[in-house]
Amino acid sequence: MEHEQGIAASAVIMERFAELTGLTPGGGLPKRYLWTDAYGVCNFIGLYRETGDARYKDLALQLVEQVHHVLGRHRKGDSRTGWISGLSEDDGGEHPAIGGLRIGKKMDERGPCDPIDEQKEWDRDGQYFHYLTKWMHALNLVAGATGDLKYNRWAMELGKAAHRAFVYTVPGTDVKRMYWKMSVDLSYPLVPSMGHHDPLDGLITFVQLQSTGLRDPDRPESLDLGLEIDELAGICENGDWQTDDLLGLGGLLTDAFRVAQLFVKGNIEGSDSLRVILDASLPGLRYPDRENFLYVPARFRLAFRELGLSIGLHALERLESLIEHNRDAFAEDRDISILMKTLWKYLPLGEKIEAFWLDPENQKTQAWKEHRDINTVMLATSLVPDGFLTL
Repeated sequence: MEHEQGIAASAVIMERFAELTGLTPGGGLPKRYLWTDAYGVCNFIGLYRETGDARYKDLALQLVEQVHHVLGRHRKGDSRTGWISGLSEDDGGEHPAIGGLRIGKKMDERGPCDPIDEQKEWDRDGQYFHYLTKWMHALNLVAGATGDLKYNRWAMELGKAAHRAFVYTVPGTDVKRMYWKMSVDLSYPLVPSMGHHDPLDGLITFVQLQSTGLRDPDRPESLDLGLEIDELAGICENGDWQTDDLLGLGGLLTDAFRVAQLFVKGNIEGSDSLRVILDASLPGLRYPDRENFLYVPARFRLAFRELGLSIGLHALERLESLIEHNRDAFAEDRDISILMKTLWKYLPLGEKIEAFWLDPENQKTQAWKEHRDINTVMLATSLVPDGFLTL
């Protein structure tokens, strides 16, 4: 799709999203979900940058405020009330993410003494680390777009709270690990296993936040993520990031572009991390029958997972341009050039995914409708990806 057409299509999608989820009048009560809303904020910022229309910036800021006042507080019907951080109304408003943010699932979280039901756990509330990092990323981009660094401070407060809750030391060792899912108040783990890419995602996001925070004259000394970055780097050491999951692959390619941008800006030393991530992305893209999912009927497919890969392939395009404009910085690592040439041939896969889900016929299935908000928002991201991808 041509760039101008993509902007127009993304704008229609995001304005409809704002209405349907209660962000703008006509949609009823607010319907907030953290992952979807993180992409939504980035999309509005992207549209603001592309069009210069301040209305999109205002929508991004309204969405940030609504997420904090819905997902930063206990859900309706909970015996607990107010901010999940436990702060007073006024203090909670000043530090809206300091206690973390709920996922926004429909069911209550599992109690600490309740048995685990793996099927139900997918529909229960709580906190996911990889959702929180998406929100940190969104807040940081808002800080850049508005020049108001309080959004970066909020992101760093959230980062410290998340790290404190999710990272733990294995008993009897010095080994650090991470929980995959925590309770709403971050007091106990709901799923003790570690998310495959959570440490890597956290490390890159925290470096991103730290680099922005260094420009903030009002940042308190307590908002330094140096210790957290060191601990996440230790967890990431010798990590195996390979995956054949489409959303995970897209996330790796997006992480590669973030790492490259931070490297060019001098926030990361050396290009080793970029090479490792690109190398880990390759097996999942080139394994036999990789494109078979394209021939499966729409009713059996999850659009948002495929669109995650499409967004990652847009990141790969921008990575190629970044390397081209900073040849000297990458000149010493010839492996990166070789990997890029190999990965480049998979770009048409993203175009096919995007075209499939733009077809109105493929949006009529129950599978699309059940995940309408996340599907539409990630389609909008794929159409205008710079709001999400460019630091």
